[in-house]
Amino acid sequence: MKKYNKILIKSITVLFATVMLFSCSNNAKEVRDFLASKNLPVGKATDAYHVYKDSGKITSKLITPLLRDFSNRKKHPYSDFPKGIKIINFEKNGIDSVTIVGDYAIHYPKTTVSELVGNVEVINHTENTKLLTEQLFWDQKTKYYFSEKPFTLTTSKDTIFGIGFECKEDLSKHLAKKTTGKLQTLENK
Repeated sequence: MKKYNKILIKSITVLFATVMLFSCSNNAKEVRDFLASKNLPVGKATDAYHVYKDSGKITSKLITPLLRDFSNRKKHPYSDFPKGIKIINFEKNGIDSVTIVGDYAIHYPKTTVSELVGNVEVINHTENTKLLTEQLFWDQKTKYYFSEKPFTLTTSKDTIFGIGFECKEDLSKHLAKKTTGKLQTLENK
């Protein structure tokens, strides 16, 4: 009788588990909507290292301790990097030309605008230029940086302090606002 009860209990357990397994839906849209309603990412990667290539050549590398994918948002999908980010851009000959780091970053794929916050540093290794600020926006379409926060731009000839600036992504051709510091200028005679 004991053996029969054990078999009966095991059979009921297996039947119950089977019914529960087949009663669950695996609709990807429902899962994404559920995660979005709870403000949870649809994906997460730790110690991410992503290499971008163009025509078989490495153009940039992205390194981050944590990447969260919120592409399940209907109006404003995004990805964020809550533990910091480092991006290394390479010239055509494979030498790293620009390095970008920040304590936090967020990228909006619909607008292709990214924001870096906290100890933001952009270094152009080729031109020996460095930009330091607390907040930086990057427009991927126009390949342009901009900010309304205080900044320090160091070149081989000058150190510029100011509040607000715009520049190309290689730190050339910059427009600095509310500036102070010593600047070297050329006079046309």
